[in-house]
Amino acid sequence: MKPENINFFEKVYEVARQIPVGRVTSYGAIAKYLGTARSARMVGWAMNGVNSGNSKNNTQDVPAHRVVNRKGLLTGKHHFDGTNLMQQLLENEGIEVVDNQIVEFEKHFWDPFKELGADI
Repeated sequence: MKPENINFFEKVYEVARQIPVGRVTSYGAIAKYLGTARSARMVGWAMNGVNSGNSKNNTQDVPAHRVVNRKGLLTGKHHFDGTNLMQQLLENEGIEVVDNQIVEFEKHFWDPFKELGADI
């Protein structure tokens, strides 16, 4: 992996760590906050690495289950151990999920720009 990708991934993890319990954000919202609005897919790759078991990356405290696609779909669920672990983690935080989609997504959405301001 390129060094600039590692640096980008660390920035993604830093934002994700700040998502409060019971809230979710999207890959695109994190990318936009980091000034790379067209890099939602890279944010997804960063989130995929969280549960990889790679001891070289310090990501145990990154709540990857709180990052979903722009429509509230649990598109990254296959990267979690177990069939419905991502859904279970969200439901444990009070977020209802039906057919792999967050119910009342707008209510639970956490926008990094609004919550963290513009200083990255």
